[in-house]
Amino acid sequence: MAQIDFGGVMEEVITSEEFTLEKAKKVLQNETIAIIGYGVQGPGQALNMKDNGFNVIVGQRSGTQSYDKAISDGFIPGKTLLPLEEAAKKGTIIQYLLSDAGQVAMWSKLKDCLNEGDALYFSHGFSIVYKEQTKIIPPKNVDVILVAPKGSGRTVRTNFLAGSGINSSFAVFQDYTGRAKERTLALGIAIGSGYLFSTTFENEVYSDLTGERGVLMGCLAGVMEAQYNTLRKYGHTPSEAFNETVEELTQSLIRLVSENGMDWMYANCSTTAQRGALDWLPKFRDAVLPVFEDLYESVKSGKETKRVIEVNSAPDYREKLKIELDSIKNSEMWKAGAAVRSLRPENRKKK
Repeated sequence: MAQIDFGGVMEEVITSEEFTLEKAKKVLQNETIAIIGYGVQGPGQALNMKDNGFNVIVGQRSGTQSYDKAISDGFIPGKTLLPLEEAAKKGTIIQYLLSDAGQVAMWSKLKDCLNEGDALYFSHGFSIVYKEQTKIIPPKNVDVILVAPKGSGRTVRTNFLAGSGINSSFAVFQDYTGRAKERTLALGIAIGSGYLFSTTFENEVYSDLTGERGVLMGCLAGVMEAQYNTLRKYGHTPSEAFNETVEELTQSLIRLVSENGMDWMYANCSTTAQRGALDWLPKFRDAVLPVFEDLYESVKSGKETKRVIEVNSAPDYREKLKIELDSIKNSEMWKAGAAVRSLRPENRKKK
């Protein structure tokens, strides 16, 4: 482990230099890793491990888009692509990567597939932390571990193919075999993590749910809509409003932040932009701070979890979700976005 200074706070992180891929292969050499669910996180983690030389099988219901995707990704029905329960029984490490609501629905069947000494792996602390709602309580004779990539399943894969990786947190909830931590670290390296940092199941789910509803998705989308609508209200064209709200952020400024930090992005903008940003930063921070306090309390209390389980378990969930997503897609703002993206040089060349 390496000691890294995070703004005056020392933390331990694990990279592939300290815990090499060769070491991970040695730790997992006798393991069969069963990916249960081939939806969001499943494909990226499965394919990265497969490419890295680990013994991976996939459990997925046939007749679904995810099943067809697994086949197109090279998994073979009857061999490396199996029904959910069959894959779970064959696995010694069961990566439970169904949706949170899906994990609740399948738990009564999955728990009967666990053998003594197996490792039950999560990429989210949801099901374990909110066990009063999910009813997911693992047996005492298995390891219960977590590796949570800090990115979408898609970027877990694309970053791996690009030669980098998505940073991941890791945690051990239950160590039955005495090997839980080394199994966890090996799996973190196997899926191609940029680096691994320690957390708990509780901290992972609290930070994750807050982040998704906040800066990463909910807040970001809401703030973009507010600025776009304000510009449109005062007569700016859709193209101008979208470029000043989204395109400049995603195609230019956020890349500077990623490269070398927020101060670096500011330093590479005009002095007028710098002055305005520095003056308005505290106003936005102070305005939204109460919202984040409310959000965190809603996450910690289980209110957010309750809503997720109730809504996402409904039989017409996917139909209602499509309506909600289509309302975003079909809004003027994101229709303007589609037009702007089509005009990027790389997209014009495809025509």
